[in-house]
Order: sequence, then structure tokens, then C-alpha cells
Amino acid sequence: MTDPIRIDVWSDIACPWCYIGKRNLEAGLKATADDEDAPLVEVTFHSYELSPDTPVDFHGNEVDFLAEYKGMPHDQVRQMLDRVTGVAAEAGLDYHFEKLQHTNTVLAHQLLHFAKEQGLQREMTERLMAAYFVEGHHVGRVDDLVALASEVGLDADAAREALQSNRYLEAVEADKAQATAYGINAVPFFVIDERYGVSGAQPPEAFAQIARQVWAERQGAETA
Repeated sequence: MTDPIRIDVWSDIACPWCYIGKRNLEAGLKATADDEDAPLVEVTFHSYELSPDTPVDFHGNEVDFLAEYKGMPHDQVRQMLDRVTGVAAEAGLDYHFEKLQHTNTVLAHQLLHFAKEQGLQREMTERLMAAYFVEGHHVGRVDDLVALASEVGLDADAAREALQSNRYLEAVEADKAQATAYGINAVPFFVIDERYGVSGAQPPEAFAQIARQVWAERQGAETA
């Protein structure tokens, strides 16, 4: 039996385009599920910190942060966020930038590595992104992260120990080093079967097409 296609996704849970890209990837793969020979796919998320120097508690809203970080006028930032909110809505996501609590994401990335070991990375990724962009929860402090971990079925005490010990910091750094090796300088970035790179929040149709293409290539190689 043909092994699943591997899709490695570099993203940051504080990246609005990463959540949109995640949803579009899921929609694209869902579109292939009824194919006569539907592709088998295994998705793994990897850490990428867009702004590692961000404080855990940033004093200000998202407009303030982006104006400070990108040096853009406040009105221009608001227009940009309105556009992203519209694109997110097309992907079925209800962004609320006015509630967003900007924070450092290194602990959230460590939690994702812990969740991966427990077989719950997909669920934890979704919960963190929804908490951040939709619900306005803080996702940079241990207590808040442990609460979210419990919601997806992770053991609270084990999650707390993993975060307080920084046991997964090395794994986060390894992901970032691999991103550098691949030449990734923006996210989301999707590596398909270690052969193809797809940058940005592509539409679902693009993900469906590449999954079918790679699956067909796999089948052809096996029968050659």
C-alpha cells in the first residue's frame, strides 16, 4: 500500500494567514476524499516564530503592534486587518482583531510539540489558533496554555511540566533551523513530500490539485 503523502507545514499560531492557510489546506484535502483513488495525506505542523522578540504581555492592541513592528500608519494597518478579516471569513473563520492579545508564541510552540507526542497536534493547533484569532484568549502564559491543552484532552499536569521545564524548546529551535535550511522566510509554508514547496495561504483548489498530482506521481512510480 502506498505510504501517505507527507505535508509539513511551517506556521506561527499568531499568523493570521497561517490559520487561513490551514483551513484552505483542510478544505482542499476534503475535496479529494471522494476521489476513486483518494490521496492519503499526513500533515505535520512545525514551529516558526514571526516575532520572537515580542513580550509575553504586549501593552496595546493589534493595530498598535503592527504599526510599531512594521512602521505602518495606523489607518493603513486597520485597512490591512479589514482585508485579512474578509479573506478569513471566506475560509469560514470569524477573526476579531479588536480582542486579540498579542504575545510571544514560543511556549505555544512548545505545547504543540508536546501535543504531537500525544497524538493531538492537529487538535491543539486548531484550538490555539481559534483561541487567539477568534476568541481573544491569551496564549503566551503557562496557565492559559494548560487550560487550552486540557480542552483538547491533554493531561494538565503533564502539559504544565512540559512548559515549565522548556523540555520542547530544542524541538522548536530545530524546526526554525530547518526552515532556515529550506530558505523559508515567510509563513505559512508547505513542503509536500520533501519535494515541492508551496508558499502562502493558497486557495483550497490549489491544495487539492497538488495532492492529486503527487498521489498520481506516487502511483505511477510504483507501477513503472
